[in-house]
Amino acid sequence: MDVEIVELALDHFSTVTQLCGQALDLPEDAAEAPAVVDVLWPRAAVDRTVVVLGGYRNGELVGVLIGSTSGGNGTLGHVDLVAVDPAHRRRGVGRALLAYAEERFAGLGAVEVLLAGNPPHYAWPGVDVRYTPAVCAALALGYTQDRTAWNMTADLSSDGSPALRPTAPAERRLAGQGVTVRRAGPADLPALTAFARSTFGGTWDTELAGSVGRDRAGCHLAERDGEVLGFAAWGSSRPSWFGPMGTAPAAEGSGIGAVLLRRCLADQRAAGVTAAQIGWVGPVRFYSGSADARIERVFFLYRKTLADR
Repeated sequence: MDVEIVELALDHFSTVTQLCGQALDLPEDAAEAPAVVDVLWPRAAVDRTVVVLGGYRNGELVGVLIGSTSGGNGTLGHVDLVAVDPAHRRRGVGRALLAYAEERFAGLGAVEVLLAGNPPHYAWPGVDVRYTPAVCAALALGYTQDRTAWNMTADLSSDGSPALRPTAPAERRLAGQGVTVRRAGPADLPALTAFARSTFGGTWDTELAGSVGRDRAGCHLAERDGEVLGFAAWGSSRPSWFGPMGTAPAAEGSGIGAVLLRRCLADQRAAGVTAAQIGWVGPVRFYSGSADARIERVFFLYRKTLADR
C-alpha cells in the first residue's frame, strides 16, 4: 500500500517520540528519544526552518523525518533524523519520506541536502555506521559520502573510572595562578557566549545557551580577573552527551581543559549517566589522556545535489 506523507505539527510530538523510541535500534538512542526529538524540533524551530514529515499507512504513523535548513546557509537542507517502524521497513517508507523532504527543501531554496547534523541543534554528526539499512538507503538514493566523524565514550559506571579522577589538586594549582574554576549560571551566559563567538566562531554560543540553567545539563568555566579562559558544557544535545568545550589559546597547556571536562563528567555521573558521549570529537589525544575516553561511535556524513535528482 502507498505511503501518505504529511507535514506534522507540534501536537504530534508525543506520537513522534513514541515512534522514535521503537524505531531507533541502538539502545542509547532509543532511551533518549524524547531529548532527541526535542532538540531537533521545538528547540530548533526557534531559530531555523524545521521540516517534520510523517509517513502513514492505513492511518497509522509508521515513519518520521525531521529536517532543517542551515542556520548560516539557506542553500543547505539537513536531514537530521529518519525513523521507520521495524514492521514497515524495506517497504518504501524511508524512500518516500526522503523524496518528499528533497522537494520541500528545494521549495525553500536549498540546492543540496545533507544527511548530517545541523549544529547547534543536532542529535548525531551523521549516520551511525551501525545503522546499516540507513547507509544502504543513502547510497541507493544517490547520496555521496563526503566526511567521517566520531564520538568518544567516557566510562562513568564506577567511582574508580579515570574519567572521574578528582579535580581538587589541579584546581588548587590553578588557584595559585589566579585562575578560578566554577559552575556557570545564567548570569554568566553573556560573557560565555561572547567568548565562544569571538574565540571559536561557529554555533557554540547557542549550544552553551542550551546547557546553562537547564535540567540535566550544565556548564563550568575558568576565569582570571573576570576574563573567561575556558568552558565545558554538557546536555545541550541530550543528557548523556558532553560538549562543547573550548580553552583560550593563551591558556592551552595549563590543565584548565582537563579540569573543566572532568567536572562536567562528574555532573553527568550524578545525573545517572553511566557512559558519556563526547560528541563530534576533534582532539582525540586530549580526551583519551584526560578521561581515558575511547573512539566508539563512527558516523558517515552524506550529501546530494538536488539538481542531480
